[in-house]
Amino acid sequence: MPASLKTREIEILPAILVKSREELLEQIGIVKPFVKNVHIDMMDGLYVPNETISVEDLLPLPYGLGYSFHWMVENPEDYIPQLPGPHMHVVHIETVHSWEKIEEAAKKSNGRLGLSMNPDTPVEDALKYKDKVSRFLVMAVIPGFDGQKYMEEVEPKITHLRKECPDIEIEVDGGINFDTAPRAVKAGANILASASTIFRSENPGEAIRLLKNYAEGALR
Repeated sequence: MPASLKTREIEILPAILVKSREELLEQIGIVKPFVKNVHIDMMDGLYVPNETISVEDLLPLPYGLGYSFHWMVENPEDYIPQLPGPHMHVVHIETVHSWEKIEEAAKKSNGRLGLSMNPDTPVEDALKYKDKVSRFLVMAVIPGFDGQKYMEEVEPKITHLRKECPDIEIEVDGGINFDTAPRAVKAGANILASASTIFRSENPGEAIRLLKNYAEGALR
């Protein structure tokens, strides 16, 4: 395991998948006391068979948190400029038609870029962009719905990304719970997005703390 990962803090990102502003504010209110950043899933019903909250209903974004937007949409470059600010914008490599347009959109919005890949997407496809992004996101489920089972077969992909990119952020999204969080970190991840384990818990703050503790245990 690279030394840079051993010294990097493990971060738990509550993954918010909602269809209304009311739900958004409710979930942010639940986790805001326990985290600095949240992960918001954005789906258009085209790239994935589900549709989430609109950009219009996101605004204004609640203060006091950092935001990572996971764009499971066609043409993410059309959406990114609508959310100005120092946000992380993670786009799916499978939707990239013009990287130049995506870079232009991120620059216009003053945001950072990350690149996500589905479980069956070759890691080599993503590595072509390693000098253009600050985060890779590895999907450990088929994107679209929460509550799915973590796919262990993505772990070699995580390990390969970490070997090739020792200093980049690597996030894993999908099926992250107390059993799988250590596996993802041991493979090379330093950011874990979790929805069900946090929001279906009777004590979300304790769930976040335990996820972090179990994940950090993989580094010891």
